[in-house]
Amino acid sequence: MSPPSEYQALVEEAFLDRSLLASADHARAVEGTLAALDRGELRVATPPTVEGGSWVTHTWIKQAILLFFALRRIETFASGAIEYHDKIPVKRGLAEAGIRVVPPGLARYGSHLERGAVLMAGYVNIGARVGAETMVDIFAAVGSCAQVGRDCHVAAGAIIGGVLEPPGAQPVIIEDGVFVGSRGIVVEGVHIGREAVLGAGVVITGSSVIIDVTGQAPVEYRGTVPPRSVVIPGIRQRAFRAGEYGLPCALIIGQRTESTDKKVSLNAALRDFAVEV
Repeated sequence: MSPPSEYQALVEEAFLDRSLLASADHARAVEGTLAALDRGELRVATPPTVEGGSWVTHTWIKQAILLFFALRRIETFASGAIEYHDKIPVKRGLAEAGIRVVPPGLARYGSHLERGAVLMAGYVNIGARVGAETMVDIFAAVGSCAQVGRDCHVAAGAIIGGVLEPPGAQPVIIEDGVFVGSRGIVVEGVHIGREAVLGAGVVITGSSVIIDVTGQAPVEYRGTVPPRSVVIPGIRQRAFRAGEYGLPCALIIGQRTESTDKKVSLNAALRDFAVEV
């Protein structure tokens, strides 16, 4: 069942004037939006509907998340033998949703994991979405509002950053089939294209320089990794008054090949380019 169309207007009104949260209608709109997020009927950002289109960030949904914190009070609650003291409860109904969560993995209410997703001893924050058949591995984290596609692997210790504020800012987007290697970091609204491979320790922020070194001349990107790129950590030299020093960057050193089966191409690509995972 889709959420009522009036939710957006009520949420936007309450975000401009928080005293309206005392109104039953405005509070119900906020709570209803979070329930719809939790069920997967809404999402913070939606993919393009046409080839070459752009992702759309829904500011009002992020506003609803922020208002939800204002409505909630800190309370003690339990998940089995584990006790928590927080404003946001843990996600429930995992078996019915077809989600596997391995102790002590935790998904917060208001996140959505599609059927077949696996959460090891990792963490998925409120507003985030994790696609079907994706694994969030041990000690990996998916931050608030991050969008992780289907058939991805967020390897051990990797961090997919959250972008909740400002509400209009694009969250981190990881498209379908992406591999994020161990202790990789993707933050600040970065967009990782479909079936890209990030080797272990790759750090990409909104201002990181991503250099494609596969051609005759380097090509630089910021804030986005093209689809099917194989990326490793790199260093580039920069001159300062005190001397020349190496600054971190990310290097695109190749592309996944079409001839390699999708399910094994991650490992094949990493072997081909000697990328650590």
